Amino acid sequence: MSRRESTVERRKPSDFLGPIVVFGLVIGAWYALSLAILPEAKRFLLPTPHRVVRDGFLVWSAGEQRGLKPILISLWDSVKIALIGLSLTVVLGMVLATVMATRRWVEKATWPYLVALQSAPILAMTPLIRALIDTVQVQRVLVVMLISFFPIVSNTLFGLLSVDRAQHDLFALQGASPLLRLRKLQFPAALPNIFVGLRISAGLSVIGAIVGDFYFRQGGVVGIGAQIDIYRQRLWGPELIASIVLASLFGLSVFTSFGLLRTAVIGKWHVITRE
Repeated sequence: MSRRESTVERRKPSDFLGPIVVFGLVIGAWYALSLAILPEAKRFLLPTPHRVVRDGFLVWSAGEQRGLKPILISLWDSVKIALIGLSLTVVLGMVLATVMATRRWVEKATWPYLVALQSAPILAMTPLIRALIDTVQVQRVLVVMLISFFPIVSNTLFGLLSVDRAQHDLFALQGASPLLRLRKLQFPAALPNIFVGLRISAGLSVIGAIVGDFYFRQGGVVGIGAQIDIYRQRLWGPELIASIVLASLFGLSVFTSFGLLRTAVIGKWHVITRE
């Protein structure tokens, strides 16, 4: 076996068949709920998959906010908010985690408040956010940051502090400065944990964007969360399900993108072992 084959996990048929089988089971359960389990008077709440595809994805008319076109416009608006909030979160979170890793008193002083921020109900904070910030876009970005901030800080901090003591001693014997040790030792060793935090925060940023859409709106284009709320109020089942599916696909794409980035950056030397 070559060195490359030993460091890269081989694909198996089950890796491709598994998702296909689960997808078929989900579609089958969906049809069963729509056609058999739900009472006939409530079946409009969960239209069948073929009706969602027909009315939610194949209709492009923007009349009365129906069809795929307004859903895509709203999705793109939420995508921008999620990416801006995630970018700011990654920069600020990694800077804070680095300071916490190099200054113990900063870690002790800020950690309880970070945990409290993670546990705080965002919905209860929306009136305060609205009172302090006038710009709707900034309000929505702030919600994304509040929801996705903790995972990147905690995982980056854990990675930076998990370097083996013997490696620290080796750098100390060579007279390496703290900055050089951070750059050459701690950050490379922390990359697997950092990417775990990035993937979690990426998924949460989508949730934050949708939550922000629900509570912070402006005239004209609305985010996908607000569009979902409009469809819910008007009981437009196919459009509602279509918008939920597209929002979920966006979250999956962001999560997958960071997984591919992780493989490109550290996949050659960090191997996941599985029995």
